[in-house]
Amino acid sequence: MSREPVAAYVAAAIALAAVHVLSGRLRFLNRIPRSRWLSVAGGMSVAYVFAFLLPELAKGQQTVEGDVGPGGTPFLPFLEDHVYLLALFGLALFYGVEKHSRMSRHQRREGDGDDATGAGAFWLSIGSFTVYNAIIGYLLVDGELRTLDALVLYTVALGVHFVINDGSLREHHKQVYHRVGRWLVAGAVLAGLALGLATEVPERAIALLLAFVAGGVILNVLKEELPSEQRAQFVPFLLGAALYTVLLQFV
Repeated sequence: MSREPVAAYVAAAIALAAVHVLSGRLRFLNRIPRSRWLSVAGGMSVAYVFAFLLPELAKGQQTVEGDVGPGGTPFLPFLEDHVYLLALFGLALFYGVEKHSRMSRHQRREGDGDDATGAGAFWLSIGSFTVYNAIIGYLLVDGELRTLDALVLYTVALGVHFVINDGSLREHHKQVYHRVGRWLVAGAVLAGLALGLATEVPERAIALLLAFVAGGVILNVLKEELPSEQRAQFVPFLLGAALYTVLLQFV
């Protein structure tokens, strides 16, 4: 795809990074019952995965299979569904990170009454989301965003997804996230963009990165929507998913 205009990519990356820096000011993130706007955001993010990213994964799988076919460069030829396995890996990885954060908070509450994760859980979580955000920043340039409309929809979908992620990270890590973590995950988006502008990777690698992001989005949204204690709101979630799915059909 064309790398022009670079200004559009930079603006998108800055907007995504700003979500992590500024979303602590959005007080509705901490409301119980859960704000209907967060459920709308979750619906939009999931709609983007199922209506846009998963069809792209199907194309990406064809690319990967072509690379391991006759005359192609072998890439894990013993795995038949590379792209979908990477999506599963992304989902499983962030499930494990979430479980570890919850266990760390529980142990600290039982030990010293502090309702925040320990240092190890903090760095595991922030490290995972730093890599995740860097990939998202990289894909601004080298993903399937060949038109301005597609770039805007990607930025909006991942922006509302970042709002959800940020709320979860603040809940688990408290003040240390505000002081340190938010700057790292925000900076990762810009670093990913810079890497994308400076380098190019094969199409099969792009397909695998998209798959990893898709798995991460699915897990990170649904883990916030499903817990009963948050009393997530189904109708706003469904409305967000439906409206964004319709919008994606015009891209």
